[in-house]
Formats: sequence, structure tokens, C-alpha cells
Amino acid sequence: MDEGRIQAVFDDGLFVLKLSGDVRLTLCATLDQQVQRVAAVDGLESVIIDLREATNIDSTALGFLAKLALAVRDRLILPAQVVAAHPDVMTMLKVMGFDEVASVVDASQLAEAEQAELDSSGCDDATAEVPVEGGAEASASQEQALRGRILEAHRLLMCLNGHNRLQFQPLIELLESEEQRQPH
Repeated sequence: MDEGRIQAVFDDGLFVLKLSGDVRLTLCATLDQQVQRVAAVDGLESVIIDLREATNIDSTALGFLAKLALAVRDRLILPAQVVAAHPDVMTMLKVMGFDEVASVVDASQLAEAEQAELDSSGCDDATAEVPVEGGAEASASQEQALRGRILEAHRLLMCLNGHNRLQFQPLIELLESEEQRQPH
């Protein structure tokens, strides 16, 4: 699989977060950093999460995208927009109930002008590349931080619908029990 990449651009009130390749929990520290950055930015008018080049997205990464959509929900006139093309990614968005926090759009439904506008957002520029935080999680504190991020992401997803609550409750309970066993 193609390793995941993150690109981000903020221009004239529009924040575009573009994820491509195989988007997994290894990108979550970086996604969390972007959520915090966008939540604090002045002049935010709209948010687009561009997943057109994402071939896969795991539940932890989806949880952080939900966190982004929730963080900006009260600041925007229209909800954050998520644009995806890959059928597996669209299925994940639907099954996880992502339409509860964002407007989910199949890229094939976009007009040519909308596709072109998204392509010209600046996310293909090398300066839009976001360096991945956290790299190889090795130390106990890094493992604890990763476990905390996984917990946060899945707790957010559990709030979206009953399916997620049933699906992720065992994982949440396992991670919480591991967290309680860890020395602080």
C-alpha cells in the first residue's frame, strides 16, 4: 500500500486538508496537530477534507477527521466537506456515520469546475506537505500518547452512531484497562 501523506493549505478563509495513500494511525499525531491549528485560526470560513487520493483510511484517522469537523462546526455556516473517490473510503465514511459531522461528497458527483477548484487549492504544492509527527513510536511515553490518541479517536466515533458504539466498545475497554495498568 501507498504510505499516507498529509498536505494542508489555508487561504482566504478556506482550509483544505488533503490526505492521500493509506491513511493510518501513524498519521494521527499530525492530524491532531492540524485540528488544533485549524481550531485556533482566525477568519475560517470553510473546511474541505480532500480524500480523493486516499486508498484506505483506518478508524483512528477517521476519528481525528471527525474531531476536525466537530472543532469547526460552530464557526462555519456550512459543515466541513469531505470529498472522497475510492469506494472503500466512501464505505468507511458511510458506515462510521461521518455524515453526522460533515457533508460527505462522492468525487464523481462533483462538477468539473468544482474538481478543478479543488485541484487548484494549492495542496499539490510541495510547500503544502505536512511533516509527519511522532514517526516510530518506541518509548513508553510515546506508546502511552499513541494509546491516548486511539482512545480519543474511537470515543469520538462512538458518539456518531449506535453501530460505532457497539463496534468500538470492546477496544475502548481494552485500551482503558491497559492505561490503568500503566505506571503514570
